[in-house]
Amino acid sequence: MNISVVIPLLNEEESLTELHDWIAKIMQSNHFLYEIIFIDDGSTDSSWGIISKLSIKNKSVKGIRFLKNFGKSQALHAGFEKANGEVVITMDADLQDNPDEIPELYNMIVKDGFDLVSGWKKKRYDSVISKNLPSKLFNWAARKTSGVKLNDFNCGLKAYKKEVVKNIDVNGEMHRYIPVLSKNAGFAKIGEKVVQHQARKYGKTKFGIDRFIHGFLDLITIWFLSRFGKRPMHLFGALGFVMFAIGFCFSFYLGIDKLFLNTDGRLITERPQFYIALSTMIIGSQFFIAGFLGEIILRTKEDKKRYAIKNKLNFI
Repeated sequence: MNISVVIPLLNEEESLTELHDWIAKIMQSNHFLYEIIFIDDGSTDSSWGIISKLSIKNKSVKGIRFLKNFGKSQALHAGFEKANGEVVITMDADLQDNPDEIPELYNMIVKDGFDLVSGWKKKRYDSVISKNLPSKLFNWAARKTSGVKLNDFNCGLKAYKKEVVKNIDVNGEMHRYIPVLSKNAGFAKIGEKVVQHQARKYGKTKFGIDRFIHGFLDLITIWFLSRFGKRPMHLFGALGFVMFAIGFCFSFYLGIDKLFLNTDGRLITERPQFYIALSTMIIGSQFFIAGFLGEIILRTKEDKKRYAIKNKLNFI
């Protein structure tokens, strides 16, 4: 199979048939063997009914229905698990991503040898204040923190080698950082393609300004996990050592001063250096304990299912 198109969605009943017809037309005109995997992330409208009808009409359409809304990252994870295509394309279901981009994205993976190609919505039709400016700030911070030189981390239109999606773990809210996860997994050939962004035709956006706040918090998380996720003691132990060393130096100074330099001076407990030493040594000990606990959790954790599937369509 050439291409798997993975489409997470939430309450997009108006756009699904049009999107399916558009993708099918592109696939057939380019003679691709393909599958379209719709992941219904707990929709409360008639989205699943439409997907069911499309799956009867076109056996290349497959569906996964979550029991409730678990989030886009979990939906992508479920789609990646089931994808069989040589190249995996992700896109949103709101018709803002253009399926006409699929053939060129496919060629960039197959012919140009990229591991991942991310879309860049250079010209956007979103609100400047609520989306465009926060997005630019977010992308700048993501580039500086991760070292991945992309202009648009948020674009849902991306293409992957099959090996990439099978070797990364997308969880929490990490769908924004799939290029970073891919780089950390060893897939370093990451490209970018300017893609056409289209104004939303139906419904309302499911994302508000709070997604950028969550995005920055996730950025800190992924920075920590990429550097210390396998060795938390390296961070907490280093911080603990620094704090403990500061406390020890103050304690040593107080001891020398009291025993040899200023024997008739104030009591040690009346001097501010004593409390600095005490506090930093306690904090240092806590950092060490946090590091030990992190190592224990890392070695004893069990992977748990992060979502529950209610129905499947056209999967063997």
